[in-house]
Amino acid sequence: MTPHKITPAEYHQMGAIFPDVRLELIEGELFDMAPIGTLHAWTVGHLTRLLTLRLAEQAFIFCQSPLALPDSEPEPDIMVLKLADYRQRLPEPGDVRWLIEVADSSVRYDRTRKLPLYARHGIPEAWLIDLNARVVEVHRQPVGDCYQTVATPNVLTPLAFPELAIPVEDILP
Repeated sequence: MTPHKITPAEYHQMGAIFPDVRLELIEGELFDMAPIGTLHAWTVGHLTRLLTLRLAEQAFIFCQSPLALPDSEPEPDIMVLKLADYRQRLPEPGDVRWLIEVADSSVRYDRTRKLPLYARHGIPEAWLIDLNARVVEVHRQPVGDCYQTVATPNVLTPLAFPELAIPVEDILP
């Protein structure tokens, strides 16, 4: 059996019918989003605050919002975007400086579905914060469906803002 593929426009229409259902459109298919636990929520909130304070004049921070792709609308936990007016459109890959996924129950899904999607669309850097393993993976240099380099540094320094240094223990105390 072949799954029925839907477009982003159809996905938006479904939102009016099922307003309280947490879904994510990935490559034309709908996936249930995992519930957000306390540690996940704290990590996203803490990073959003930290990045907003440090990058306020240099970037726009989007938290748990959609990224517009041709057949997908993933919702990364945090996107650090170029400064622009996003009132009339969703961010697109060219707007993303880097993005962050925070995962506890969704680690496998993030690694096998979302990171390849981000690489395929040229997102230059993606961090995967694995709350269970207490590690941050930094994925860089997208080629095809994968990132050529993956590192687990003790201090996080994004390519787009090399002056920014975030000790991992500040995120995973």
